[in-house]
Amino acid sequence: MALQPWRKGIITRIEQHTHNTRRFWIQVPELERFDFTPGQFVTLDLPIHEKPNKRWRSYSISSWPDGTNTFELIIVRAQEGAGTHYLFEETKVGTELTLRGPQGVFTLPEPLEKDLYLICTGTGIAPFRSMAQQIRLLGTVHKNIYLIFGCRHKSDLLYYEELKQLETELSGFHYLPVLSREHWEGHHGYVHKVYEALCKDRPEAHFFLCGWKHMIDEAKKHILGMGYDKSAIHLELYG
Repeated sequence: MALQPWRKGIITRIEQHTHNTRRFWIQVPELERFDFTPGQFVTLDLPIHEKPNKRWRSYSISSWPDGTNTFELIIVRAQEGAGTHYLFEETKVGTELTLRGPQGVFTLPEPLEKDLYLICTGTGIAPFRSMAQQIRLLGTVHKNIYLIFGCRHKSDLLYYEELKQLETELSGFHYLPVLSREHWEGHHGYVHKVYEALCKDRPEAHFFLCGWKHMIDEAKKHILGMGYDKSAIHLELYG
């Protein structure tokens, strides 16, 4: 895959989503269309350090291809993060950014002949929101899709209402949020027991993992322990 050139992006909209996450919409004015495959990411070159490799921050695209030159990122504020400090404290609508992308191969197989388990924590939900909405919009033939999203509290749930609505619009799509620090009407604990229960009869499946390293390491152990081959596991690591 050819490396994309650095381009200028302009922030066109910022929205506070939860207490520590924001949604950023970025337009690439030199392009008529910003085309990408759901699951890909962009890299921002932020003015936070002299050395380029200390300025770069990569984020999965949370929107889906819509024929425009604008895409969305959802970003969590890292307490000690220079990159997110800049994005949260220094940028506003109209701020110009330097970016490169789309990049990455964390994308869905074609055709979708097996069940999909999209397992994520935190802003790792971004590529899966993109994938699921693209499947809906294109009417892609698919098997069951399970989006299993782990976070601490209900107030941390990202795109909650949208994904609950998507369950009514996309046949075979199941949105399964899991809270580790709060009891509620949904699943409590960690993501692992949810997909383990769903896979007790070992259906043919692809497992896509995106989020915190600890969750991904644990999920790989669990999935292999259930008897799946490592080729069934696809991952994108955050942090």
